[in-house]
Amino acid sequence: MTRWASIVVARKWWVLTLAVVVVLVSGAWGTGVFAKLSSGGFIDPGSESAEVDRIVEDNLGPQTPDIIVIYSAPDGKTLEDIGPQVTASLDRFSAEVPTFSITSYWTAPALTKHLMLSNDGTKAIATITVDPNAGITAANFNDLLPKLEIDGIDTEFAGNSVVGVAFNNRLQHDLVLAEAIALPITLVLLIFIFGGLVAAAVPVFVGLLAIFSALATLRLLSEFTEVSSFAINVASLLGLGLAIDYGLFVVGRFREELESGAAPAEATRRTVNTAGRTILFSGLLLVCAFSGMLVFPQDVIKSLGFGAIAAVVSAVLLTLSAVPALLAMLGHRINALSWREGAAQRGEARARKFWGAVVTSVMRRPVLIAVGIIAGLSILASPLLSASLGSVSYTALPKNDPARIATETLTTEFPTTGNGATLIVRGIDGATPTASDGAAVAQAAREVNGIGSAVVVASNDQLVAVQAVYSEGVTTDEQSAAVRDLRAIPAPDHTEVLVGGGTATVDDGNAAIVHWLPVMVAIMVCATLVLLFLAFGSIVLPIKAVAMAGLSLAATFGVLTWVFELGHGAGFLGVSTAPLEATFVVLIIAVVFGLSTDYEVFLMSRMVEAHTAGATTEEAVRFAAQRTGRIVTAAALLLVVVTGAFTISGLSIMRFLGVGMIVALVVDATVIRMLLVPSLVKLMGEVNWWAPAWMKKAHDKVGLGH
Repeated sequence: MTRWASIVVARKWWVLTLAVVVVLVSGAWGTGVFAKLSSGGFIDPGSESAEVDRIVEDNLGPQTPDIIVIYSAPDGKTLEDIGPQVTASLDRFSAEVPTFSITSYWTAPALTKHLMLSNDGTKAIATITVDPNAGITAANFNDLLPKLEIDGIDTEFAGNSVVGVAFNNRLQHDLVLAEAIALPITLVLLIFIFGGLVAAAVPVFVGLLAIFSALATLRLLSEFTEVSSFAINVASLLGLGLAIDYGLFVVGRFREELESGAAPAEATRRTVNTAGRTILFSGLLLVCAFSGMLVFPQDVIKSLGFGAIAAVVSAVLLTLSAVPALLAMLGHRINALSWREGAAQRGEARARKFWGAVVTSVMRRPVLIAVGIIAGLSILASPLLSASLGSVSYTALPKNDPARIATETLTTEFPTTGNGATLIVRGIDGATPTASDGAAVAQAAREVNGIGSAVVVASNDQLVAVQAVYSEGVTTDEQSAAVRDLRAIPAPDHTEVLVGGGTATVDDGNAAIVHWLPVMVAIMVCATLVLLFLAFGSIVLPIKAVAMAGLSLAATFGVLTWVFELGHGAGFLGVSTAPLEATFVVLIIAVVFGLSTDYEVFLMSRMVEAHTAGATTEEAVRFAAQRTGRIVTAAALLLVVVTGAFTISGLSIMRFLGVGMIVALVVDATVIRMLLVPSLVKLMGEVNWWAPAWMKKAHDKVGLGH
């Protein structure tokens, strides 16, 4: 870090220019990622249900329609009257767009015709499955829908691809809106925090660069792997928030060094050696937290992990290059354009006095404070006992979204279209399944609770496919129970039975998350402990940091369960109550754990610095709180503004993420970091600093205090 600080100071213009040019050029290229985004990736590719999907598609072709068109007969006409117009429109569409299959009410076989007619007889549907090799992407999918509209006939569009593209469009719109709202508010807050426009502009500047950098990284990743549309929002807003937070921390330390009498060049070197080292460790902690997401088999979780890592790396690299180069150029002009003479100095003095008084009061009653806060957070966490995992569905879209309205029309006004489970009977050891094998499995399936009917729908030399349809009115839990019972059906001799379908896919995905979540947590915890051991030169402090992160997570998910699953306040947020979406549970765990240890590094680095210089434990706590209290709470406030922008999204799952971030940041940066941590450090006394001799040697080489 010392060598890098000298390079930045000596070649500040080169470093800043190179950073800006590289980021802007790569960011412009990175905007191409929007055309490559995926709305899928929620399936565990190694699961039984995924294997069923592959078998069905390989043998029978795609079975899930991309587009379901709902036609309504206009006043004075019947569905039979509009039939010729509809079939002519579908024929033209088939001639223009490569399709695998098109079926409508007017062309369906007699046995399935009634399934394509609404209960009141005024609406009918057509299902369209686009050829998988047709080159249709999220970027050009919307061009298909106008081709299916007919003058004088009301049309609605549902289907998996329609809903997926609706998610993509909403996410892109929400991202632009969130950044347009967050950036001005952030700049205003920074002006009040720093007392001047120039100092406030530096973190915002690096935040904008971080957005471009994250986009470039995701575009690069899209060339090798699937990138979820959700990853764009996560990477952009998280990169913006972290870059602003890191910029705030660096600018604050730089001004502190200037106030101590250091020249701008020396102040920059000291800032990089102290705050820069802290940010480097912070970034490593966050990367370790998000790396745990890469163990999951679902592409969407890996994509979110890649997006978050891209955001962290972008924020760290820019903070350690562009920011110190800019500070070295600005020097004392960092305090220019202050809205009031001496406002920054007076604000800092008031903050140090306030936080010094707070921690002094806390350390007078450490047991009372610690017990009270832990009890309060445990109460917040208690709803977590009622939590369950769910999946993303069309109900996450806004209630006025056309795709959601159409899908609700389909599910409420039309008879069941066969929602259930698909059973595949295939031979093993070279055997061929027979018609009697399929009939036996179908008969056993009909005897399962929650199954209304089961029939053989296809057979060949390799397999027999059985479609089992759920009984009317069965709940989600009852469907899951039926899937388990179907999988328990004894297979005929020399065959095996595989069970797939919508419910099986969701259950398999959630089972994979539950299976791999402990591995993710182990990776995060072990990596964090190792890095914090090296950072603090202590055994107790890292263990305490991990425990505090766990407490913060428990309180956060308790609140999320209380609101989003149990429904308290769900109406105010405009969301439908549902089980916690498993994918975003994983993301929040990684983000909150990472940020919790992130703020711990900010606070504890100054505490270790003071203790290394000879301060007692109480003096070190007071010094750290005085120097970082304002920065940590301000950083949390700014990140609340940026990530809280998720709550303006029309998507309930993004609101889930936004509320989770707000709760976690408020709890962690104030209650835990500035109240609970000082009380626990006081109670543990000199034990805080103990470590075996070998760890002290490692700390002497790479520790934050050296």
